[in-house]
Amino acid sequence: MKQKAKLKLRHGLYRGAEIAAAGALTGAFVGVIVTLFNVLVEMCEEFARGYYGYILDHPAFVPLLFSGLFLGAVVVGGLVRFLPIIRGSGFPQTEGAAQGLLRFKWYKVLTGMFAASLVVIFFGLSAGSEGPSLMIGGAVGDGLGAMTKRSFSVRRYQITGGACAGLAVALNAPLTGIVFAYEETHKRFTPEVFASSFISVVVAMIIRSALAAPLGLFARPVFYGFHFAETSLSFLPYALLAAAIVSALGIAFYFFALTLRKLFRKIKPKHFVWGVRMLIPFMLAGAVGLISVWAMGSGKFFIESLASETGAFEKIGPLFSSPLWVTLLIAVLLRIVVTACNIGAETPCCTSFPFFAIGAGTGALLSLLFVKMGMPAELSDTVVILCLATFFATVVKAPFTSIIMTIELTGSFTYLLPVVLAVTVSMLLGRIFRTEPLYERLLEDFLEEGKKAEKLTLRVRVGAAAGSSIRDILWPPTALITSIERGGENIPASGGVQLAADDILTVEGTPDESAKEEYLAVLRDSVGELISGAETGDTPK
Repeated sequence: MKQKAKLKLRHGLYRGAEIAAAGALTGAFVGVIVTLFNVLVEMCEEFARGYYGYILDHPAFVPLLFSGLFLGAVVVGGLVRFLPIIRGSGFPQTEGAAQGLLRFKWYKVLTGMFAASLVVIFFGLSAGSEGPSLMIGGAVGDGLGAMTKRSFSVRRYQITGGACAGLAVALNAPLTGIVFAYEETHKRFTPEVFASSFISVVVAMIIRSALAAPLGLFARPVFYGFHFAETSLSFLPYALLAAAIVSALGIAFYFFALTLRKLFRKIKPKHFVWGVRMLIPFMLAGAVGLISVWAMGSGKFFIESLASETGAFEKIGPLFSSPLWVTLLIAVLLRIVVTACNIGAETPCCTSFPFFAIGAGTGALLSLLFVKMGMPAELSDTVVILCLATFFATVVKAPFTSIIMTIELTGSFTYLLPVVLAVTVSMLLGRIFRTEPLYERLLEDFLEEGKKAEKLTLRVRVGAAAGSSIRDILWPPTALITSIERGGENIPASGGVQLAADDILTVEGTPDESAKEEYLAVLRDSVGELISGAETGDTPK
């Protein structure tokens, strides 16, 4: 028994050191690559605002703009056609890869997503850098795992760490990156997930901080211009009303985006399907950019322009000499249409910041109304940020990520209670209308495109997993523990059962034919010896 305990301790120490070293290596590379990527994103977005403004002043160049948009749609459509994994925001694919549900060639994903998202942002589409940064980070982690010949399970931890680090670098929000690993990627807490995400994020943020000054990156919170007055109980009715309105808008947006997705999938001209699909969001982005600069790009500039101590939004110029509320309403409605169109067409771009912009713009509109109803004007910025967090939480269904991300983006805890209440309202309304997390729904679409696999049943003798609870083990995707044999007795399988050495597990799953080798390797690496079906993976009779 003492010998087994020593072997278990030695294995645990080696495993921990391996994950820590892999996390640090992943964080270092992600810190450099994603930081440089976001510098290029900032340059592309600033340039897009500049040339759209110039074309507005010189209408003769409008045909040239749409010619460029046509070319951009062809380029991005071609990239997506030959590399379908990069379509969309990058969030669902990376989550699927970390869970072992999807496989991709890391070097193609890294270069393809890097190039496609820059083209999309350069042409002024409603797109952010967070999803591409996350996917690039996950690809970097997978690539380093492959080059250092790590096991499949460790490579999944590296994908997780790289993705979290990429998101943290893009938002300058380390806690958001770490929480994302639990709430979105794996939906559970384990020491390995914590170690891989924490170490990768910390190292990546150190690298970003070192590069911030020479590259001109911000070291402060993204939305540093907002000022938050102390709230009282009298503000809570306004917060709850805003939460209900924005949650309803988020639910409507969810169904609108999925409806557009179904319509876009009916566009199936032979060979040119992706070029035609991309043409619609690109041309729509050009038209919207000429109507209102506030509806183009990621939305970061728009949100920053809503920040003020008085809540008067002086930076938002009138559109067509209309009142401020009309300008805001037009910007929000246009942003909803172009963002939903990007989701429907599966444009390689992130929708997180556009979600923020929709929520913040709606919050600005509501704050104007609330001020007329008697709310102090100095609370307007709180309403804007509250609605930003609520809209994101409604669509993505990630309440903890929404709350922590909002705090990190603003650098303030002043509005914490109203935001928690607002996000709670969004979760309740989402449950009533039975909406799913958007990124999970999109991941399901990716998985449905794969091949169906036959059921596989294996018996595994516990070795490496001895002493661990079932819920803490990184099981291969689709694996289900149906029975546990211990000393001639059967033990009911549940997440809290602690496995002992030499337990015999019956594991059922449906791995894709191309992933069967990886499925078996993960079981050997994470659990123990395969004693049935180990050679061929055939179902025992």
